[in-house]
Amino acid sequence: MSTPSYPFYLANRAHAPNADLDVLDKYRGVVAARVALPDATAVAQAIAAAAAAEAPLRALSPDARQAVLEHCVVRFRERRDELAEALCVEAGKPIKDARGEVTRLIDTFKVAAEEAVRIDGEVLNLAIAPRTRGYRGFTRRVPVGACSFITPFNFPLNLVAHKVAPAIAAGCPFVLKPSEKTPLGALIIGAVLAETDLPDGTFSILPLPGDRAAPLVEDERLKLLSFTGGQIGWQLKARAGRKKVLLELGGNAACIVDADQGDRLDAIVARMIFGAFYQSGQSCISVQRILVHRTVYAEFRERFTAAARALRSGDPRDEGVALGPVIDMAAATRLRRWLDEAVQSGATLLCGGPGEGLLLPASVLENVPHTAQLWREEAFGPLALLEPFDDFDMALRGVNDSDYGLQAGLFTDSLEHTLRAWDELQVGGVVVNDVPSFRVDNMPYGGVKRSGLGREGIRAAIAEMTEPRLLVIRDSMH
Repeated sequence: MSTPSYPFYLANRAHAPNADLDVLDKYRGVVAARVALPDATAVAQAIAAAAAAEAPLRALSPDARQAVLEHCVVRFRERRDELAEALCVEAGKPIKDARGEVTRLIDTFKVAAEEAVRIDGEVLNLAIAPRTRGYRGFTRRVPVGACSFITPFNFPLNLVAHKVAPAIAAGCPFVLKPSEKTPLGALIIGAVLAETDLPDGTFSILPLPGDRAAPLVEDERLKLLSFTGGQIGWQLKARAGRKKVLLELGGNAACIVDADQGDRLDAIVARMIFGAFYQSGQSCISVQRILVHRTVYAEFRERFTAAARALRSGDPRDEGVALGPVIDMAAATRLRRWLDEAVQSGATLLCGGPGEGLLLPASVLENVPHTAQLWREEAFGPLALLEPFDDFDMALRGVNDSDYGLQAGLFTDSLEHTLRAWDELQVGGVVVNDVPSFRVDNMPYGGVKRSGLGREGIRAAIAEMTEPRLLVIRDSMH
């Protein structure tokens, strides 16, 4: 069976000058596909084309942009199985999780199609003093212009969708750099976009290595940089010049189980297992730190550890597998090092361990020192840390004991505790009676502290990709 080849997309068109980028089957370790690798000339041409497409795309009516997005929804549904298989292979994502991500891709484009015709302005009351009587004010939102997008390996479809779909809705041309480790999903999206009547130059999709992406950060013709990935994002922001910068840089999400939840532990454990171990923990809002009231801690620990121990790891094509491989050996080596450091520092390993190769079992630890990297940093792997607390203020302090602040979870029946958590937790979002891993694609999503700045979620992203333009009219002078 021959190895499939994929082109990159430059100014709306497929280009295949080579097949130099190997994409590995992450579980089997063999080349699964070959992708055309853009050179510096292609990058320069893509940026120039995006800048030239600003006016034609801005002139495209909202209903026409909506039609493009609706076409994508139809085609993604038709190619659902192909998209899921590509995810399973290139990201090592268990097939059930891959199907779920395809569903979210479709949802994200569907919401963007709806929002494309809802980008409104407002009427301003300017008669706030005698000198301003007779003046009327209006605003409308206009696209910021050409954008650059850089996305990571862990959600090769939906993290791309959260940049591409609102850009089309808002009327912003773009150059996208998907992760070179997992480019196939983005290139299938490119193939679907190429079927539409978007103005020439509206989109380019270039699977570049990170060390070749400097123009996407530094070129002043690009008006906005949206980056999802690691802490290198802060360095990119420093190099981005005058362009607007949006950063989603991960977290080490915490979740609280309050004292009144003793009769719901089975349901809570099931959600925590999902939050901590889906996609092998390779999610920015994966549950990493679990704070449980001491009155229910022992029972929670027993049930959670048993459920984690029962999770199967292996071939992600297997319907019964919950944990596929992590993305590469560098990630596996780092996770094993952090796990060993935590245990050497006094942590107790309740289940799991180092595993072999790219497969790591679900690991649960307690008594992890707060100085350990496994507590302080983003694990981005199948590890969960348990800790008891005695009062709610202690739990809130525990959640905030982090340099990150993306989302936090809270299981409670107390309205008082819900509102205090919303007031006091230093995060972008608080999820009550579910895990912080919960995300709906139309809600504002982003973090504070080292987790980044700005917000995604379709309407929020459209707001970031547009800016208000003011019109003032003075009544006729007599």
